[in-house]
Amino acid sequence: MNKEFLMEMLHSASPSGNEYDLQRKVMAYAKTFVDEIKTDTTGNVYASYLPDHTFQVMLCGHIDEIALMVVNFTANGCLKVIKTGGVRIPTYFGQKVRVLTKQGVVYGSVGVSKSLLENKDVKAEDLWIDIGATSKEEAMSIVSHGDPVILDTDVRPLLNNCITARAMDDRIGAFIVLEAARKAKEQQAKVGVTAITTVGEETNMRGAYWAAANQKPSCAIVVDVTFASDAIGADDVYGEININGGPVLCHAPIVNRKLNQALEKAAEKRQIKIQWEGASGYTGTDGDRVHVVGEGIPVALVSIPLRYMHSPSEVGSLKDIQDCIDLIAQFLMDLDENFSMNPYVD
Repeated sequence: MNKEFLMEMLHSASPSGNEYDLQRKVMAYAKTFVDEIKTDTTGNVYASYLPDHTFQVMLCGHIDEIALMVVNFTANGCLKVIKTGGVRIPTYFGQKVRVLTKQGVVYGSVGVSKSLLENKDVKAEDLWIDIGATSKEEAMSIVSHGDPVILDTDVRPLLNNCITARAMDDRIGAFIVLEAARKAKEQQAKVGVTAITTVGEETNMRGAYWAAANQKPSCAIVVDVTFASDAIGADDVYGEININGGPVLCHAPIVNRKLNQALEKAAEKRQIKIQWEGASGYTGTDGDRVHVVGEGIPVALVSIPLRYMHSPSEVGSLKDIQDCIDLIAQFLMDLDENFSMNPYVD
């Protein structure tokens, strides 16, 4: 894998609704190995190999991250915010943040007080961001209504092939679909492949709907993260899922059984250990939208185990990322236009 580009993605800002800067980096990277790059007006990027092939596989990984949004200003120059996506408010107390303004990055600190710490029902609206301004007028001369706010964090290596960073959900999924498409091109897969870095999953999954409606693929592989059960305090309600345990496939009503079987065979061929999770209804991923677009699209979900999801310091495994790339690449190499996803056809 191109670890340098993965690190660049993890260092970059991509708040839901404002993914454009990172998407431009994706386009610059992907154009070096795919046959065609396209975009749409909601912000998705499509990187295609054999775009005119009759059998098209859509690889989908969302590139947006949870964030806050500036909506007001206090008299003494602090910023008031609301959340965009599933922000866990207590994890923001006392954190350094970046306010992404039209003039550039403005740094700030999320305020903390005894009353805030004792508030069991704390909401994003209870937070304030101190940027050092002394008045509302000064703050408004620098920051605008609607400016996104992300955590000012870094990426650090841990033991046993692990890394910690903000917004690995789902920057690593977006990276995986790009790398799988790159390998499909290098190994001359026999089907068309489009890696789509989708926008808006953390808020309303609009990007996935637009992507599937525009692409009309034969099938789709959605790559996201899932909750690791090996963290302290975590549970195994969806399955026993471990960091460094390999990619996670999903048993769910929306998941096409024959796609899962093909992914299992690809894992066996590459001697990649896989794990399983279950979802009795919605999966909480782009797959929920993709599956029901148009006349319906067969979908499979491949996930990466992640600890401390939606926190400033999520933890995942580089080994799991590489195994996921290799798994999907092998799956693509095994496909041809005669592959049927109809469960009643042998």
